[in-house]
Amino acid sequence: MKVDYSLDAKGLACPMPIVKTKKAMNDLIDGQIIEVVATDRGSTADIAAWSETVGHQYLGTVEDGDVLKHYIRKCSNETVVEKLHGQIIHLDELLKKVSEGALLLDVREEAEYAFGHIEGAKSIPMGELERQMNELEKDKSIYVICRTGKRSDLAAQKLADNGFTNVWNVIPGMTQWKGAIKKSI
Repeated sequence: MKVDYSLDAKGLACPMPIVKTKKAMNDLIDGQIIEVVATDRGSTADIAAWSETVGHQYLGTVEDGDVLKHYIRKCSNETVVEKLHGQIIHLDELLKKVSEGALLLDVREEAEYAFGHIEGAKSIPMGELERQMNELEKDKSIYVICRTGKRSDLAAQKLADNGFTNVWNVIPGMTQWKGAIKKSI
């Protein structure tokens, strides 16, 4: 595939592949294609969701061993304003909501979840969310968490766009979580 720019995001974890992609997209013109080379398995779902959110065309991903090559076509000459999910909750408020029966949805990759998650959290990796969305109740309070708050923001938007009425993005995410964690490995 002919690309106009190749971005090396190998070895970077969420949210850095998106951060670097966003910066590189500013230098492209409408219609140009960027190739983002990454090793983070979660980047496939993250980059696809981010592209949709900001209005660029996600063309697809090619796997080459442990390397993922993501292709995105820039769709606007204007600076794209990234849409953010409007309902947020901070980590320090989260436990009370969960103790009241709300669902904590962890959208990190399976390995991230296995090495440490908040007890009771339901794991649906971002890349599986579309397929497993029917497992969630549309009118129940859902608090979405990831590593930093970026992936969970995209997941919260996707849920809201699909009729979920009470969805909250948890910030800053598991990187700042000070409470107990449960491991499933």
